[in-house]
Amino acid sequence: MLSDPLHSPIGAPVRTVAALQHNTGNQATGGIWRVSGPGGDAILKHLTPGGDGYAHWEASDDPRHWNHWPREYLAYTSGFAAAYGLESGIGAPALLAAGERPDGSRELWLEAVDGVHGRHWTVPMLADFAHRLGTVQALHRDTPEQPWHSRRFLRQYAGRRDFPDIPWGHPAAAAHWQKDTREGLRLIWERRTDLFTVAEDLPQTICHLDVWPMNLVQRSGAPVLLDWSFTGRGAVGEDLANLIADTFFDGLQPVERLAETETALTDAYLAGLTEAGHRDEAATRKAIAATGAAKYCWLAPAMLTRLAAGESIASADYDAAEDEAVLQRRRPIFDMLVRWARTALDL
Repeated sequence: MLSDPLHSPIGAPVRTVAALQHNTGNQATGGIWRVSGPGGDAILKHLTPGGDGYAHWEASDDPRHWNHWPREYLAYTSGFAAAYGLESGIGAPALLAAGERPDGSRELWLEAVDGVHGRHWTVPMLADFAHRLGTVQALHRDTPEQPWHSRRFLRQYAGRRDFPDIPWGHPAAAAHWQKDTREGLRLIWERRTDLFTVAEDLPQTICHLDVWPMNLVQRSGAPVLLDWSFTGRGAVGEDLANLIADTFFDGLQPVERLAETETALTDAYLAGLTEAGHRDEAATRKAIAATGAAKYCWLAPAMLTRLAAGESIASADYDAAEDEAVLQRRRPIFDMLVRWARTALDL
């Protein structure tokens, strides 16, 4: 934890209850802790322009950049996060305090939200959230962008990495992924720019852009959405596609539930959109397909490159499985992405 927190709303001394699981490779995040003081518990998040992490998770001063380091600070201090989902009951942690540190980094003090964590949600719970999200995103279609909102997130985030000489026929992958799967994943990679363009040409709204179970908690029957670091303009359906795929990639839910989850969440999201006045189902389905395939265009190339280098392919912060289990678990998810890509590209 920060050795000298300056803006505690819970008094002093402040002690660490737990360091919270997060992407430690992101240079914009100095750390996240649940802390305790005389005034109770809180979540302390340290946002920094130059923290440790991976080169492909570089923090940026550009307000439109996908990883603009103070974006979450602005989302909370402007009231945006609290107001975003009010119409359908999607909440955000309450802002308790915020402030700048002498080195220019920021402290963000948030309510410690207790409840059912998203990794333990049932399919009906996920579908209820998807319905609420559809309502919210129909209503935000005409909401003006904020100066700090990300723009063209998919093209920046998913298009920032390159993998020369991808070993598409690597024996370990070939043992678990059929030829059609590998050819489809190669198609996604080689036509990723086309997928970005399709996504950008479809109806847009204000998106969270990091909706997955690790950022969800159900409290008193209503969902709370965490981590507003990427929020900005995106396609109607983009957040839904990410939720479907990322519920399973790191083993948060059994992949056997994938087909049921895809159907239930898509139907619920479309219903929420329709009830709030957005009735372009064909465009939304195409957006789900395009954005879902585009968001993860880099993942198979990264896995194959790491396999060839003798490195682990599991997510460092969220997944402790062996390579064989990861390859097997991700196959049906990749098959879904290939199907989505072909739909988006009219193949």
